Amino acid sequence: MAEIVNLNRFRKQKTREEKKTRADRNAAAFGRTKAEKDLDKARNAQDKRRLDDHKRDE
Repeated sequence: MAEIVNLNRFRKQKTREEKKTRADRNAAAFGRTKAEKDLDKARNAQDKRRLDDHKRDE
């Protein structure tokens, strides 16, 4: 005879796993320190300045 299972337990476990994967993705996308964000902002500004300096005047 088959073993009796609690379907609510499996449903809740699946929900927990989905939340965990979503949290991991968000941590990878948004989980950066302030120093890393400032460094990226400074690099982007420097790149923009370099591009603007190389533009030709019309």
